[in-house]
Amino acid sequence: MSAVVLFVQCALIYALGYGLYNLVKLRLIRTSLDNLPGPASVSFLNGNMGQLRGPDCIAFLRGLVDNYGEYVVKIHNILNRPALYVFDPKALHSILIKDQTAWDESPHFVATNLALFGPGLLSTLGEQHRRQRKMLNPVFSTNHMRYMLPTFYETVGRLRDALQARVKNGPRELDMANWMGRTALELIGQGGLGYSFDKLVDDSKDPFAESMKLFFPIVSRLGVIPLVLPYIRTIVPASLRFLASFVPISAARDWKYHADFVAKKSQEIFDSKKRALEQGDEAVAEQIGRGKDVMSILMKANMAASEKDSLSDYELVSQMSTLALAAMDTTSNTLSQILQLLAEHPTVQEKLRAELIEASQGEDIAYDRLMGLPFLDSVCRETLRLYPTLLWLTRLAMRDTVVPLSRPIHGKDGTLISELTVPAGTEVVLGILGCNTSREFWGEDALEWKPERWLSPLPESITEAGMPGVAGSLMTFLGGRRACIGFKFAEMEMKVVLSVLLQHFVLSPPADKKINWVPAPVFYPTVGEDRANPRLPLGVAMYTSQ
Repeated sequence: MSAVVLFVQCALIYALGYGLYNLVKLRLIRTSLDNLPGPASVSFLNGNMGQLRGPDCIAFLRGLVDNYGEYVVKIHNILNRPALYVFDPKALHSILIKDQTAWDESPHFVATNLALFGPGLLSTLGEQHRRQRKMLNPVFSTNHMRYMLPTFYETVGRLRDALQARVKNGPRELDMANWMGRTALELIGQGGLGYSFDKLVDDSKDPFAESMKLFFPIVSRLGVIPLVLPYIRTIVPASLRFLASFVPISAARDWKYHADFVAKKSQEIFDSKKRALEQGDEAVAEQIGRGKDVMSILMKANMAASEKDSLSDYELVSQMSTLALAAMDTTSNTLSQILQLLAEHPTVQEKLRAELIEASQGEDIAYDRLMGLPFLDSVCRETLRLYPTLLWLTRLAMRDTVVPLSRPIHGKDGTLISELTVPAGTEVVLGILGCNTSREFWGEDALEWKPERWLSPLPESITEAGMPGVAGSLMTFLGGRRACIGFKFAEMEMKVVLSVLLQHFVLSPPADKKINWVPAPVFYPTVGEDRANPRLPLGVAMYTSQ
């Protein structure tokens, strides 16, 4: 055992040294980026990365958006390498769409997701990513969403029944983050994986769900360690991954344990589906989803694909873990945020309830009607705008490239900079929060939660800005070839849950508990000073019409 620990320690030291060598070498290159405004570095080792990734990152990001008067701000990467925080629409359009071949995911983002999920959609690049996305695109189409809608209503109906059973004798405080997480997992299980994780009846906890819920808190505990993960991977092959169990860092050991558990469960589900597909249509029809879930369709398409377009079994299993986490924590936490906001704004809650009751008439609301309800759409959009699930993502310049700007930047020496010459190896932080909440784009009330803003024409300052997002003026789901592939799935899930719950329940804030939202990097709610356990207690009562 001591020899294993010694090897791990030597590997970590070598990886860190190798990384530091490359970082120092790049830092010695002076560039035009040094003339850009931005905050001072607070650490030679971490630059501003501790602020960007730490518990107070919102205050840091707000400072980048509000204090410099520019859409591009220079920050400091590890070892004080220059990096950029960008919420300039024209620059983002160039990075994400026009000149996208010059940019790719940052190595630490890819390495982190590879360690968590294997080679899924979030951890592959280039041709491999293109093949995976091409095969997945059809199952996230609008037509397929219409097909899955009854499954969504059936699942959320079970959630409704479970909540009714708990409040039928009077109002109770319930952990709605837990219920939203359970529901989101069951929805991606039924519609995505063709598997049922949770009947939404008992208060028992599903081990798969519990492991998934811990992924982001564990990543937050790692701090800036993922930044050196790509260098560790250069010397520690995948076959020695078991060594992570002996690393003297508890978060790293927990990471491996839960990632392995999720991978094992995903493999079991995959093997069951593969056997059914090999046995024929009758066996497939007996499975949950009846062969119309995302993974069944993906596996069928893969069997019919040419050799150059097909995916390995390992890639397919990795998609399952990737889809489960991407659909679980992101959507469930956004739903939790909406429920809290509705509890705190009873007038908005009642207005939305009235719209839903009128549209429903006691029946499930049809897809086109549901997606077109104006106030429901406004509540969802405004929450996604002000509280994006991810505050930022990154891209890495793969070659020297020129980035155009919407307007010139005032350099520190007083000169005007009309475009940026970005050296290869420079990391850009995509400013999702800046795009969604800048007062210059959204007006002086940009930091207020006002769903009604979407019921009137948005200001020209945002509609004419040219944000390159797949969701119109919002950058919450990004844009370009690596935009969120499941944003239609997420939108439908949020609207189905709200349409069912608000017709049956009234929400109110907790009486004596302070709710905090922790960025890790996906937001999750906690109570008081407890940052380790996601919770959202809300008062829940039966709704009775007047």
